[in-house]
Amino acid sequence: MSLRFAIPTLAALAVLTASPVVHAADMPLPAPAPAVTDNWYLRGYVGVGMNATPTLDYLPNPANVGNGFVFDQHSMADTSFIGMGVGYELNNWLRFDVSGEYRGATQVNARGTYNALGQGDAYQGYIKSWVFLTNAFVDLGTWNCFTPFIGAGVGGAYNQLADFVDMGIGQTGAGFGRNTTEWHLAYALYAGVGYAVSKNLKVDLSYRFLNYGSITDTVDCIGGCNPDSYKFGKLYSQDLMLGLRWTCCEVAPTPRYVDVPLHSKG
Repeated sequence: MSLRFAIPTLAALAVLTASPVVHAADMPLPAPAPAVTDNWYLRGYVGVGMNATPTLDYLPNPANVGNGFVFDQHSMADTSFIGMGVGYELNNWLRFDVSGEYRGATQVNARGTYNALGQGDAYQGYIKSWVFLTNAFVDLGTWNCFTPFIGAGVGGAYNQLADFVDMGIGQTGAGFGRNTTEWHLAYALYAGVGYAVSKNLKVDLSYRFLNYGSITDTVDCIGGCNPDSYKFGKLYSQDLMLGLRWTCCEVAPTPRYVDVPLHSKG
């Protein structure tokens, strides 16, 4: 090869070799993106309610005022309940949810007399309730998967005094209630601890003080009478609760595409 042709050829090869990068035209490659987890959660729970003895007021028909009737004893049994809710974790320490629960039929008993001879009435019935609350919880930090928390809730209770019966004592009459239902304000205070079984599942064990209002029913006598009413008030319960919280709707990462420089091989 003559020197006249060799010099331009070598110069062209040098230019190509010196070019460091050739960009690929529109060749998308996936780049990793952080996973996004939704903060919504579902909550389910069961519990036992230890009811305080409520107040019991005799509300006489105006025609029966002054008959001397007074209650000398009354009681309310414990109950069980089941509920569920949906909530949102605002951040690592604050969350909110709304919950609804059914509190099973709780037996109530009472006895009252009209005079020293012991004439009077014995009563029996069942209180059952639906309780709906809006709750706020503060998580107090996590140690070895355990997270203590406190909380408060406010809402309403739909109460019923069912199958309320007046069983006469001695010569007095008997009667049946009207299965009255009423709405009342309800509020709750919580303290508990959660345990993280997995990233999305937690077990909660908690204590709750619940005030769920009152209930009044009227008894109609067999054979007819001037019907009286009876009010069970200050319905308080100390509840032990076991629940599950499931953080739902984890979203898979969304691929993002970028142009990646392509090096030439020479």
